[in-house]
Parts: sequence; structure tokens; C-alpha cells
Amino acid sequence: MFDYKKLSSDHLCGDTVTIGDVSFKLKTPKNPELVPQNYMTESLAQSVVHHLRWIMQKDLLGQDIFLIGPPGPLRRSIAMQYLELTKREVEYIALSRDTTETDLKQRREIRDGSAFYLDQCAVRAATEGRILVLEGLEKAERNVLPVLNNLLENREMQLEDGRFLMSADRYDKLLQEHTKSELDAWKIVRVSEDFRVIALGLPVPKYSGNPLDPPLRSRFQARDVYHLPFKDHLQLLYSIGSNISTERISQLLSFATTLCSQESSTLGLPDFPLDSLSATVQILDTFPMMSVQHVIDRLYPYNLFLGKEGRTAVKDLLKRFELQDSEKHLFPRKITEVERAHGNKRFKADVTVQIGEKEVTFQVPAGTGMLKNHSRSDTFIRTSSHNQLLAEMMQSHMVKDMCLIGGKGCGKTVIAKEFADILGYSIEPIMLYQDMTARDLLQQRYTLPNGDTAWRPSPLVTAALEGKLVLLDGIHRINPGTLAVLQRLIHDRELTLYDGTRLLREDRYQNLKEELQLSDEKLQERSIFPIHPSFRIVVLAEPPVIGSSTQQWLGPEFLTLFLFHNVRSLSKSEEIEVIKQMIPNVPSVAVEKLLSVTHKLRETNDTTAQSLASFLSTRQLLRICRRLSQYPDESLYDAVNKACLSRFLPNLARSALHKNLQDSGIETSPDDTKKLEEKDYTCEINNGILKIGSVTMPIYNSAEKMKVPDVLFYENAQHMMVMEDMLKDFLLGEHLLLVGNQGVGKNKVVDRFLHLLNRPREYLQLHRDTTVQSLTLQPSVKDGLIIYEDSPLVKAVKFGHILVIDEADKAPTNVTCILKTLVESGEMVLSDGRRIVANHAHVEGRENVIVIHPDFRMIVLANRPGFPFLGNDFFGTLGDIFSCHAVDNPKPQSELSMLKQYGPDVPEPILQKLVAAFGELRSLADQGIINYPYSTREVVNIVKHLQKFPSEGLANVVRNVFDFDSYNNEMREILYKTLHKYGIPIGAKPTNVQLAKELPLPEHKFMGYWKVDRPGNAQQKMLCPSETQKIDVKGPVYLNIQGFPLERHEARSISFTEELAYWTLPLDEVNLICDVTVTQEEEHENILYVTTCNPVSLYFMNISSKSGYFVDLYDLFPRTVGSVWQPFVTAAPLGNPLKGQVVLHEEESNVVLLLDTSSGALRRLLLSPDAQDSPKRTSWWSNKEEMSNYKMCREFSHKNWLVFYKETGNHLIVLDVLEGQTHTISLPISLKSVFLVAEDRWLLVENKTNKKFLLTKRAHMEAQDSEVCQLHALSEEPADMGFGLTTVSELCVPHAVSTDQLSSENLSAAVGQKISSPNRIFSDEHNYATIVIGFPDLLSPSEVYSWKRNSSLSHKRASPSDPFYYGAQRKTGAAKQTNCVTLLASNQIVRILAPGDVPLKDIYPKDVTPPPAAGYLEVTDLNSKKIKYITIPRSQSLSPYTSWLSQISDADALLAPLGKVGLVTVDMGGGVRLWETGLESLQRSLQDWRNMIGQEDGRPVQITIERESGLDVSSPKHGKVDPDNMPHVGGNTWAGGTGGRDTAGLGGKGGPYRLDAGHRVYQVSQAEKDAVPEEVKRAAREMGEKAFKQRLKEIQMSEYDASTYERFSGAVRRQVQSLRIILDNLQAKGKERQWLRHQAVGELDDAKIIDGLTGEKAIYKRRGELEPQPGSPQQKPKRLRLVVDVSGSMYRFNGVDGRLERSMEAVCMVMEAFENYEHKFKYDIVGHSGDGFNIALVGSDKVPKNNKQRLEILKTMHAHAQFCMSGDHTLEGTEHAIREITKEEADEYFVIVLSDANLERYGIQPSRFAQVLTTNTQVNAFAIFIGSLGDQADRLQRTLPAGRSFIAMDTKEIPQILQQIFTSTMLSSA
Repeated sequence: MFDYKKLSSDHLCGDTVTIGDVSFKLKTPKNPELVPQNYMTESLAQSVVHHLRWIMQKDLLGQDIFLIGPPGPLRRSIAMQYLELTKREVEYIALSRDTTETDLKQRREIRDGSAFYLDQCAVRAATEGRILVLEGLEKAERNVLPVLNNLLENREMQLEDGRFLMSADRYDKLLQEHTKSELDAWKIVRVSEDFRVIALGLPVPKYSGNPLDPPLRSRFQARDVYHLPFKDHLQLLYSIGSNISTERISQLLSFATTLCSQESSTLGLPDFPLDSLSATVQILDTFPMMSVQHVIDRLYPYNLFLGKEGRTAVKDLLKRFELQDSEKHLFPRKITEVERAHGNKRFKADVTVQIGEKEVTFQVPAGTGMLKNHSRSDTFIRTSSHNQLLAEMMQSHMVKDMCLIGGKGCGKTVIAKEFADILGYSIEPIMLYQDMTARDLLQQRYTLPNGDTAWRPSPLVTAALEGKLVLLDGIHRINPGTLAVLQRLIHDRELTLYDGTRLLREDRYQNLKEELQLSDEKLQERSIFPIHPSFRIVVLAEPPVIGSSTQQWLGPEFLTLFLFHNVRSLSKSEEIEVIKQMIPNVPSVAVEKLLSVTHKLRETNDTTAQSLASFLSTRQLLRICRRLSQYPDESLYDAVNKACLSRFLPNLARSALHKNLQDSGIETSPDDTKKLEEKDYTCEINNGILKIGSVTMPIYNSAEKMKVPDVLFYENAQHMMVMEDMLKDFLLGEHLLLVGNQGVGKNKVVDRFLHLLNRPREYLQLHRDTTVQSLTLQPSVKDGLIIYEDSPLVKAVKFGHILVIDEADKAPTNVTCILKTLVESGEMVLSDGRRIVANHAHVEGRENVIVIHPDFRMIVLANRPGFPFLGNDFFGTLGDIFSCHAVDNPKPQSELSMLKQYGPDVPEPILQKLVAAFGELRSLADQGIINYPYSTREVVNIVKHLQKFPSEGLANVVRNVFDFDSYNNEMREILYKTLHKYGIPIGAKPTNVQLAKELPLPEHKFMGYWKVDRPGNAQQKMLCPSETQKIDVKGPVYLNIQGFPLERHEARSISFTEELAYWTLPLDEVNLICDVTVTQEEEHENILYVTTCNPVSLYFMNISSKSGYFVDLYDLFPRTVGSVWQPFVTAAPLGNPLKGQVVLHEEESNVVLLLDTSSGALRRLLLSPDAQDSPKRTSWWSNKEEMSNYKMCREFSHKNWLVFYKETGNHLIVLDVLEGQTHTISLPISLKSVFLVAEDRWLLVENKTNKKFLLTKRAHMEAQDSEVCQLHALSEEPADMGFGLTTVSELCVPHAVSTDQLSSENLSAAVGQKISSPNRIFSDEHNYATIVIGFPDLLSPSEVYSWKRNSSLSHKRASPSDPFYYGAQRKTGAAKQTNCVTLLASNQIVRILAPGDVPLKDIYPKDVTPPPAAGYLEVTDLNSKKIKYITIPRSQSLSPYTSWLSQISDADALLAPLGKVGLVTVDMGGGVRLWETGLESLQRSLQDWRNMIGQEDGRPVQITIERESGLDVSSPKHGKVDPDNMPHVGGNTWAGGTGGRDTAGLGGKGGPYRLDAGHRVYQVSQAEKDAVPEEVKRAAREMGEKAFKQRLKEIQMSEYDASTYERFSGAVRRQVQSLRIILDNLQAKGKERQWLRHQAVGELDDAKIIDGLTGEKAIYKRRGELEPQPGSPQQKPKRLRLVVDVSGSMYRFNGVDGRLERSMEAVCMVMEAFENYEHKFKYDIVGHSGDGFNIALVGSDKVPKNNKQRLEILKTMHAHAQFCMSGDHTLEGTEHAIREITKEEADEYFVIVLSDANLERYGIQPSRFAQVLTTNTQVNAFAIFIGSLGDQADRLQRTLPAGRSFIAMDTKEIPQILQQIFTSTMLSSA
């Protein structure tokens, strides 16, 4: 077959090679060193010989050939074998995506200042008659190869330097006519007839790459070089593996061949790297006892890159060929010893590895350094799995380069280093990044000092020459096309560089040297170098993401290059071992907890949990433990949250993290946070030592003072906490990463930090166009030389400065990842050939080395990942090499103190409003309701403005921030609502004053006298004995006090009213409010107590705080005792020293309880021995009214004593809580009511007769003397009417009597004469108010003045306008609460009236219907003699127990005084409102409110220019005009004129004031002039309506339908809007343009600056749409399936919580949000109910296009729920959805299940549901439970996986939750 007659070497010329029947005559090569060596083997496989024969035929024909076939070295070696056989010289070029035509034709170089052209491979081959081998045609970019078309076809080519290549025969013809010198003058060059092209390529489309250009393809002859046939390959393997049984080898090969079959590639399995089999057989030959499956794993790590189907397919194959592990197959255990090989084998080592019980010794290449003896290393702790891994790596190292695959921070680099140390290698780390070019890998250009251009070898090449171990870190990032240039180096250990240098494998080099008998120097002159035999490559990579849309880096081509080792995360025990050995003094409890969380997260198959686990890599855990060992008292909870940056995780991930932490017992208690906040955070500098909080550090002494930042910084606790935290990590030697929203003060904190430390800083700002070059060096050209200027990064490294990198998330992550080598290994190669190294030891004798200064640190700042910043996820890629700190907006307290420093003159209430409003906006941004996270920066700007221009209103200044949002209506609504809630009147006009209308009070009349009957003799002196007893105390019982948040709304935002603020208590549907009371403290400390019955509970809250508390007393007062027991509880708060304690009194059973609201301790006080009896069980027919109640008088409860009496009883019981005693006073009368008008004088009213008595006693009862009290009868003498007639009025019971007197000026104002005397003021049903002058202190007759009502307040029926409420027939008695309050300071009496008692026709104009009201506040003002009626708005919900309600109060609200001048009302729905009715305080508040709006008083604004001459040339100023100069008409309502203050429309101080109460203003204000004329508005409105009707007509929708649809769509408009904004942004981000290189126009590409010097054209880069990478999969849409519950229970409970409607809204939201995004998101909606589990509502192909179709779907849902069978198919529906959805190809799958949690009723186990949700890891399944009966949903959620289930207690949250799911999952990856 082979006829290779070998003659003696001196006359080689006539030799012939014959293959089969084809012969080829050899020629002597001119450059024998270019002929390939040592490719032929002893015995060639038959198939190869056939290929060689075919190549020879084509060669003889003079045709160019293309060897096509699967990846692997086979095609190249066949080509090389042919060239070696025929002694042809080779020009080899590996094409990559960076290859340009200059690499093929000619490149310019500069010599001695002039540029000339150097021929490149194609031209050299053509002129010298060599063979051009082009490898990797599919890698080259589309337009590069056509350059060769003409050369291939006609052997012609025009060169840049003006020469012309011409084919041999044409040239020879010309030569006959012309001389050679003539042709040379014409620059014509002959192409040798021996020139051939051999192209090697992969078949595209099967593999990825650019398809062949048709014109190019037609110029080649193709030959399919498939893998060796089975039997040839088997022969080969037998010859290698003589120690292994033949059957195992053939099984192995059968397995491999199966995986290369057509069938396996349709399954999506990449080809098995058959060519690497020989390497594995070699390993097996040394270790015959080793498991084969184990070795297969190294060749084909199927567990890493295949999905579930693929993995099972491979496992089945292993079973089929009996390759899977069995007991007798062993794994290598550990390396037992390593020593240099004996004899003359340089660079070899003998390694002994223990496998099973045996030890096997084998030889491997070793490094150039010393072998490491087995001392324990201080940085590497060997665990059993690491030992095993190192042993396996040794085996692989024997035969091939290897690749370590493992997650972030699991120790790949450390293991590789340890491996190198064992073998004495020195390491060359090379960080790969995405836009790395082939040149960066091999050679770069630079200029010599004289301006000549030259090539500098890259670290990779020098490492190859010096025999180092190269670590290619991050191979998953690099473009596969670039990697192609290394294939030949890895397979054959040969490399051709750009400047023509060739690197050969050592044996080939020696061979060549012997054959040519040349010395090393001679060969080096010819640019031929040997590759050092020890040279090895170890590649580090992160595992491919299975099922992701981007291209997998681990493809068939890559598999042929290496043996793969999977670096698994350590097991829990190993990790503990590592941590404990690295950090001996770390607290072990903490480590246990920490690792249990980490491993829990790592082991789940939930994507969210896994992404969390990636944050907790071994590296990060070590960091946390280092920190804990320094600061053992720190909380683990915070450490983990910091490592995961949980502050900025999407909500789902955050809740998952939180749940997992709780399960592992890592939690934080409020006390901890309190402790943190109370710590003293100050910073001080003492004798050169800086102390922040509790951490100290000596101050740095810096030479470069001007680089130390100096910044205006106001200290506040929060930022000091961050700085203390930073300092701790700084002291531990960490580099810091600060992540936060914009404007939270990241830069400020860092600058302040460095300022305090006195460290100079270098500053780098990154942006979208930052490149790796620009990070390190700035090249520039000076006098034709390239000069590199150090970037801040290099300067910082050199001089030990702090490098601050700002906006790190804006730069592409592939750029920033070079920081990793710098931080991790302290090494980095700069583009000018210098390198940065960490320790001095490596430096000796090497030039171009920069040693890292020990003080160098990096502080990186980045915005948080995700929407709206849309930066790159810097934290995700590099977060774990830094110590991360989340910088957040300061907490309210810190922010307030900071703002005070910015605006010392801004009133504090304004600052508080700002802080509160912005706090709420930020929390909205966190929930994803608004997109922009408002930050401290914005607030500071507002405060600065207010500080400088104090007269401008707050409402105007905040617009400086919010005008950005003024065009987005939904957003504006939310903002305004929030600002109004905190009383920032944005958008209000100063004229919007809506105070209640005032009506005149009738004149007061003198009514007569009250006379105290003077006792004449002893018998009239009614003495009342009293006895004293100790109280019996039972208890305490401890009750649970629950907190709840208060949504406090400021009421004075858009308009000014008497109402100050309102919020709602979280009452149950059936709760009834029975009593309201407020402590009597200073303004801000008032605590409001509200008791409710049915069930009995107590709510209490500080009026000014954000949260309230709730105590459930249900167990103490069961709901019924007997048939109709309606408990009624009143409360009395006690004062100092019992502050915070409250006495509760139940009126029917006379139970007295004392509750300590701080500790929850409840005690029962037994007042009298007989009080034990429970209320008498009345028989059901008896009349309830006969039972009389006990009452409590609490006027002096703040003095800690109370009075109890029984209606119709004749005892008074005085309870002294402090002394623990009761005094019982027996009376001779039966009581109706008791008023404590002073501490020692009480007014008693007798039952039946209503006669009044005055009881006097000594103010403080002493315990020992049982004192006697006196009772005086009061007689009321009417005034004499003159005609001998006296008005005899029936005696009436006062509703409220003041406990103190009016001040003398108030009294004088009320009565209209100057008077000073003791007095009391009271009110009853006939009079607005009554003043008794002289009572109760003077015993002389007291004058009585009254303001009579026109008609008494009877118990009349309510007006029929409100039948629902008052229709319930009232039983005879009066209501229990009279709701009447006296405000002495403002001289007012306020009561609540039912609407029926109010003169509505006086208040409202004729045509206005009064708004529905809970009642009216009737304010009787005795100073201005006016009455006003203020509407209390109707409560949202009302209890169904109306008859019970009507017994409590006439109107459905209760009233209590608040402080001196305020009021608080609580309506029956739990709505709490604060009111301000006092005239003076109203006036002050109005002034403040107007100041907040700012004075827009309609004056035109003028511009004046002041001339220097000192004369003022501005025109005379016009006086100020009253803009609403209203005619004030009669009715003595208005005081005329403008008041004496500088604002128009206010009366002078203290005078009667004038406020607009909504009358017609006759003069138009400026604001209205600026407004749009009415007809324009009308036209616009009509146009809108017309268009709307037109649209309805087009889609044939009736207006009724339209309004129905609007009901659903309107409810979710906001969510739809924000989802769409996010979708738009994602689309925009996806379309971001990339840099296109090698352009002829654009911006200069720094990397090609030298090419520019030499005069090349394609040295520019410009932005353009990137062509998708060849072979990258098409973008598939994401699939979403919404599974809605349309079962009967949804319809049934819709009335309770509107769940069906909410589900309909959710469906509506999905339909609207994804409209027009169908190409990105395909969604469908199915329902499940008792009828079935797959009720199609919307198909993915029939998406509703308009409102009508959408409404149809909603109607279908509604109808189905109404008429379906009962039953529940939630499980089946979910299962089916998850199963069905994956049948379609998609990028990601989502299933969202909406259901009410009625599973238990149908006997469905929650665990089953949890299983179903996670059946398929590809599908993100979520469940949303509609908060159902009791705590079903809560219990269910606890059993479901974290972050996968949500409870919408309030159905309004459903759309919100959906939006959260979309934003945190879909959008993260879109």
C-alpha cells in the first residue's frame, strides 16, 4: 500500500511516494524547517490511508481541498501527515473572529521611521510554493475570506504594496516575450505551481459558525473526514491499553460512538470527543482497576451540561454497555507522595496515588521549580474530596490539559495553585474576558524606542516557552471563535504567531535539530522555538447554565480540548473543617447555623434558592467567619443578609432567604436592632487614632495630601453605622463593594471614610464604553512612539492609594472581571507587557514588574442590580470577591438629623413631613409600585432650597423633584396621594379653604339661680358615712399585645378643613366601638384608647406615632352570658406614677380590670365582696331594660382615682388605685348620674326627679379616718319673668359638665361683661350651653346663663333619609354615650349629633344634597357666638348589629377631647379622625398651610436691574391688592377689610377672622386666569367622548359593557402601566448596540493604535446592531400560563372579600399588560373548578385584541363560577398546566395558580401541592392564595417552598403580587 522508497538523504530530488495507485514526485524543500515533523505514525489506519490517497489525487490535479468533519484534531493531523509525507512546507493559520485580511495578505510594519509591507501567510505560501492550511473557516467573519477567492480560482491577487500575483502559466507566457527585469518593474510576481490550499472546517449548520460563502465553497473540493471507523479505532485503543480487558475497551468505544450518532444529536446531546479516548485509555492502562464511568465523566461531564432528559439518556447508555459504577471499581483516593524522577528525565516527577487499598506510581510532567514537600500549607486545607480531586487531576495531568468546572468561589483557583505547588510549577494566571481577541491571547504589537513596530509575546506564549502552568480563568466568558487559535497548541503543542514565529513540540524540535544539524541559535534566527515539555494548561470555568437561551460554552469543539473535572462545593462537614482550620477562633455555633442554611439552599432545585446559594460561596463563608472571629458578638443574620445584599434582592428571593434563615434558627430580634440603633455612633480622632463607633484604626500618614478627599458631610447614625462596618472589613484587609440606589450618599460616605482615614484616593468612573485597556493604561502617540500612561488603577497599585471605582455596574461585566485576578491572586498583566504581582518573592531579577503596595485597596460603588437602573449585574458576577455593604437611605431619625443640619432654619414639622413622605415613596419603590427610588439626594435638595428661600411654599419646592413624573398620570396620582397623606399640599391653591359654615348662636338668657340649701339644723344636714376597704387583686394574667401599622393620612393637603388627620383601626366586621378616651398629657404624648365589644378588645396608640397596639380580651368577656348579654366596656387611663396602665370597666357585670399596656399584665380588682355575682340570668321574655348598669366616673383618672356607682343605686365607690383601697359612700338618694365637677365637690342627680345635689368632701381621704361627707340639695330657682309668671322648666340632666372653670377672659367674652369668678360650663338637651357662675366653690346663689336651642334634642326618629342606620327601633332608654365635650381653652362645647338633629337646610344650599355622614360635630363657640356643624364622613364599613349600635350612641361616632383644643372622633367603622376647632389655633394652622403652599398672590413679577449709580430705576411699586376683594354682605358673618398681617384675606391677630367658605368669588384669581377656558375644556371633553363612542362602535361594544369593563380595568390600571414600562425598558436593553471592531470609519480603537501608525485602514470601532452569533439559538418567547380558580366557592365568597372580582382583575391585568408583547411573552389562561381542571379561557394563539373580547373572557369566568359544580381541582389544574406548558419550546416557563386555599376541605394535603409546584425545575410555578377563611392560607404557605407562594389577604393585592412575580423573575433574565 505504502511505497515509500527511502533513499540516502543527499539526492532526495528524485524520490517518489506512491499511495495505492497514485504516485507523487518529491522535490527538495527550500526551507526544510517548515516541513511538519513527527506526524506520521508506525501504522496508519486504513481509513487514513484512503484520505491521504484522495488528497494526493487532488494535489496532482492542482485543486484546493476542504476537509470537513466533526471537531477534533483528526483533520489537521491528516493534512500534516500528507505534508510530511510529500515534504511540503506549510503556512498554517488558525482563523478566528478577529482575523482580518491583513492577517492573510500583507501587514505594515515600521522600520527606521518608514512603513513597509510584510507578506503574510497566504502571499508567502503563494510565492514560495508552500501549502496554506486554513483552519476554522467557520470562525472567520463573513467578509474576510472572499479576499482569497481570486487567489484560489485564478491564482491571482492584487497586493496593497502594488505588486500583482499572477499564476505560473500566465507568468511563464509573459516571460517568453519580456525579460524578468521588465516584469519586476511592472511588479508582477509569479505564483508557484506548487501552491495549494488545504482548508479545514466544521459542517455548519450542524455545528455553530458562519456558513460557507457559496462562491468560496465552489472553489474547493470537499472530503468528509469522519471519526476513525470503529474497527480502526478499536485497534488503536488496543495498542494503547494493553493492560485493560479488550471487552471493556470495546464497550467504552461503543458507548462513545453511540453518543456521536445522528440520533443522539437530535436529542440535543453534543458529540462525544472520540479523539480524547486514547488519553483516557492511557489512564485506564495505568489504573486498570479504576471505574470506567468515572473516566467517561472526565471526557463528557454530562451532569454539568445536560438537562434532565439528556442525563437520563446518557445513564441508560452507560447501563446498556455495562459501564456504570459497581462496587469493585475504585476511585483514586489521594496522592501519597511526589518526587523528582530519577535518571536523566528532566521535568518529570514520580507520583504515587492511592486507589482503593493499592498504590500506583506513574510519571507526570513536573514544573521547573522545587517540588513541594508535604507540609501542611497554611492557606490550603486538604479535605477528603480535595484529596480525591487532586489525585484525579494528577491522572489527567499525565496525558492531557484539563479544565476545572465549578461554581463561583468554590475554590477552583486555590486547588489549581495547590496542584501547581505539589509539582513545582510556577503559575501564570490569565483572566479571560469577553471581548478578548486572539491577539491578546498570543501576541500584541508595541513600538520600540526608535519608533519601529514589534510584537510582544503574551504571557501565554512566554509560559509555553518557560514551562509554566497556565491558568486560563473564566473560559466560559470568552468567545468560542477566539479560543480556536489555541486548539493547535492544546492538541499538537504547536503554535504559529503573528510575526511568523513558530513554536514546536519538544520532540519535533529535537528531530528537526538533528535532521538539519542546526544549533539552537540558528533555529532561533529562523524564528523557531521549542515549547517546554512541562508546559500545561489548566482552565477554570463556571458550569454552563442548563436550559438558558444563550449559547452553551461547553460545546462539542470544546469537549475535544480538555479532560474535565467537576469541582463540587464542599460537603457540610468538610466546609466546617476548612473554616475551623483557617479561622481557629470562630464561634462554632454560628458556623453550624451558617452552614446549615448554605447547604439547605444549595441542595434545593429551586432556581431562586440556588441563585441565593451562589452568593454564599465558600469564599464568602470564609469572609463571614473571619469577621465573626474578630467580632464574635455580631449578628449572623446581618452577616448573611449583607453577603446576599438582601436589601436589593427581588421580593421573592428576599422572602425565600428570610424563610430559610428562620428555619435554621438565624433570626434577628427587634431588641438587637434597637441595641444597634442606640449604640453611640460618633467618630473622633485622638492622637492619630481614628475611632468610629467601637472600632479604632491608626490614621494613615500620606505624602499626597491633595489626593485625600475632603467633603461636606453631616454625620448621622445610619451612615456612621455603615462606616463602622466598612472599617471593620477594612481592618480585615478586605476590598469593599458598596451597593445602593442613586443618591443615598455612597460617594459621600466613601469620601468621608477616606478623609477620616487620611488616605489618598484614585478615582475611576466606569461607563458603557470602558474597555479592559482603558481600565489599566491609556495609550497615546508621541513623536511616533506609543506611550502608555498609567490609569488611576495602576497608580493606586503602585503607590498604595485607595482606588474608588464608581458606577461599576455601568461597565460591561467582562471588563470589570479583570479586577478578580487583581483582588484574588494579586496578579495582572497590563497591555504594555508590565505585570502587577503581589509578593516580592516573585520579583527578583525580572524587569517590568510592579509590586502591589501593601496599602492598596479597592472600594467599588455600584447601583443595585435590576430595574430601573438596568446596569450590568456587577454584584452577581464579582460580588463574592468583595465585602459587600448595602447603603440605604438613612432611617427617618438619621435623615431628620441630617436635614436639620442642611436646613437649620426650616421648621421641623416640614422636615418631618418630608422624611415621612419620602420614606413611604421608597417603600413603594421597593414593592415595585413606583419605578424610581426617591433618595436622600432629592430631599436634601428640597431642604437646601427651603433654607435659602424660606418664603417659597413647600408644595412648590417639592415639585422640583416630582415634575419629572408630571406627564405620567398613574404615577402622578400615586405621588400626590402619598404627599397629601403626609400633608404636603402639592397642587393645592391658597383659596381652597373649606371650613364649615358658621351660624349665629341665639342670645344668652339669664335663667335664674342655683341655690345651695343652707342646712339649718342637724336634721337637715345630710351626712353620708363612708367606709374604707383594701382591694382584693386577682391575677396577673399576661395578655398578648399585638402591634399593627397605622396608615395615618394628613387631612389638610389639597384643601384646608377643621379635620387634621385620619386613620383606620383594623376592626373586625362585627366589632362595635363602645368607648374612646385620651390621656391628658402634653400635645405629642397623647395616647388614644378605644374599647370595642363583640368581641371585647382594646386598641391603643400614640396619636403622633406610626403604629398602634391591640389587646384581645375575648376570653375574659365571652360573647354571651345568658340570652342577651351585651358587654359594654369603658376605659380610664391612669396618670403618673401608673402611666401606661388603664382601668377597664364592664358596665353590666361591674367587672373592673387593670391592664398594664407595656407588659400586658392584667389584674382583676374586686371592689366589694358582693360584686362577685354575674349578671342575673333573665328569662328570655322578661324586659331587658329593668337591669340597671354600673357606671364609672373617670374625670380624675389621671390622678389615679375613679368613682363607680350603679344607676338607681345609692352607693358611691371611690377606687384609689395607688393606695389599693376603696371608700364606699352611702347616700340617702337613689342616683341617676354623677359629675365630678371638682376633686372635692361632686354634682349628683337623683333618679326619677332629676333633682341635683352637691356632695362635698375633703380633697384627700386619709386611710385611717372614715370621713363623713356632706350632701347639699341644690334648688334651681328660675328668673322672675316680670308678670308674676315664672317659667317652670322641667329639670334636666346635664350631658357634660366641665371639671374646671373658664378663664376670666373667656368667661367675660361669653357673658358679655367683665367678670371673674368660679364657674362651670355644661350642656344638655335643651341648651347649646349653660354657664353657672360661682358654682361650685361659692355657697352663695349661682347665676345661670343659657343659650337655648330652638328645639330640644329629643330622642326623635332619625330623618328617613338614612333608613338603613336608624331604622332599628330604639328601646326606650337613652344612648349610653352622650358624646358631649367641653373645651375650656377655646371656650367651646362640642357634641356629635345625628344627621336628624342638624338644621341641614341652613348649612347646605337648596339644590345640594348633604353628603352621607356618620354624624355632625356641633361646635358651640362662646367667644365668637357662632355654631358650626362639621360633617364627620361616613365610615367605610358598618357593623350589621344596628340595634346594639343604637344603644351605644345617637350618631355612629364617638368623641373625646384631645389636649386643650383638639378633638378625636372614632366612627363605628373604626375610622379615627383628629379635629381642630379652636378659632385661634385654626387661624395659626391656616397661616402655616398657606405658607406651605407659598404666596401666589397674583402680583405680576417684575425684573429690576440695579445700576451701580445707586439710583433705583425700577418703577414705583403698586400697592398690594386684595385678589379676592369680595363684597362682604350682611348677616354679621364677615368682618370687613383686610387684616393687619401681610397676607390678604386674614383678620388681624386675635380679631374675628375671615375665611372663604366656598361662596362665589366675584373677582377672578390669577390661578383661574391661567387656567384653561371652559369652552376649550368642553371641546376636549366632547372630542374624547366622541372618539370613545366611535371606538366602542367599531368593536361593537355597548356603553354599559364599556363601563363594566372599565370597572375591572380601572382597578389595575396602575399595575398594567408599571409592568408595561418595565417590559419596554427590557426591550430597549435587549436592543442595546455593541461595538463593532475593524471598521473603516468610527472612533479610533485603542487596541489598534499601532496599526494606525503603520497606516492601516480598518482601525476604527463603531456602535452597531450586533449580528447574533452564528449558531446561537433564536430568541424564543417566554411562556406564561395563568391558572385561575373559577370554582363555586369563588362565587360564593365573592360577597365577603370580592375574590372572584379580584381574580377577574388579575386576568384583565395579564391580558392588558402583555398586549402587543406577544412575541416576547406567549400567555394563555385556563380555569379550574369542580367541573374540570382545564377550562380554556384564553388560548395562546387567540389572544384577545380589544376590550370587548377581553370582557367576554371575564364574563365567561363569572358565569362559570356561578353555575359550576362544587369541588376542587387546584392540584390537577396545576399539574396539567406544568405538564402541558413545557411541550412548546420557550425561553422560560411560568405557571401562576390563583386559588382560594380551600384545599383542606377537599382533603388535599399541602405537601402534595408543594410537590406539584416543584415537579419540573424548568417551570417557575407560583401559587397565589386568596386569603380565605381563618388562617387556611397562612398554614398552607408555611408548608410550601419559600418564595413560591403568596397570600393575598386583601384581594386588592393580587395584581400587586402578580406584578412582583413578573418583575423579579421574568424580567431578571429577559
